[in-house]
Amino acid sequence: MVTILRPSRAAFRFSGPDAQKLLFDVITGRVLAEPGPAAWWALLSPQGKIQAEGLSGWAEGAFWLDVHESVADSFFKRMRMYKLRAAVEMEDLRESHAVGWRDGGEAAGIVHADPRAGGLGSRVIAPRAEAAGWSRQNASFDRIRIAAGVAELGPDFAADSIFPHDIGMDFLDGVDFKKGCYVGQEVVSRMQHRGTARRRPVIVSGIETEAGTPVMVGGREAGTVGQVVDRKAVAILRLDRVEDAGTVTAGGKPVTLSLPEWATYKFGESAPAD
Repeated sequence: MVTILRPSRAAFRFSGPDAQKLLFDVITGRVLAEPGPAAWWALLSPQGKIQAEGLSGWAEGAFWLDVHESVADSFFKRMRMYKLRAAVEMEDLRESHAVGWRDGGEAAGIVHADPRAGGLGSRVIAPRAEAAGWSRQNASFDRIRIAAGVAELGPDFAADSIFPHDIGMDFLDGVDFKKGCYVGQEVVSRMQHRGTARRRPVIVSGIETEAGTPVMVGGREAGTVGQVVDRKAVAILRLDRVEDAGTVTAGGKPVTLSLPEWATYKFGESAPAD
């Protein structure tokens, strides 16, 4: 097995006596200072929309997080703001470390299993000198995550545009509903208890167009296509607008919709008004 470089991901390291408390109180996931697989998390706006998302893993006395490069600056700025006087050392590793992925086997560096959707291989963070020999076939990871129905900020949606429920974080342990408050918690909790999620991840196949193309059902837009790999993509769609999955088009061409294996939602579902 080879490690695949993910050049669009930026790594950060959080350490110090208050690191766990800071992360636990600010982001959505259950981040604990103990060995194990990575935890999916999101940093939300007070209105509950995703401003950054990624994986967090504990190793060598610190939390190792990654985010999409497009939000790396804003993520680091906001975390410094939330830090206040907490005893936390926050390190931006973009210059010194690379983020990669591998589907199996051992790898040098900080390695954490990605548990989303039953398992998506492992995330790897290593010094850039060690990552010099990594493969540049970045589509390998995207092919697997798209087939699993896992959306990511950057390739599939923009910051401040969707809620955690919209990408299934409530199903895939990206939100800890048992812990106390975090930024945006009130909105997420309300959506969970009232069942008001209207948009969900859907796998679109047979695409002959590019990311951002509207998905049309019976003449109405239900959402847009995310990153396209091998004519497949994850789209975040309004389920209530997909009454007939056989009349769906993208870019004027017919496409096929399917639900992720982990999903319990169905086409045609209509959430109650908030």
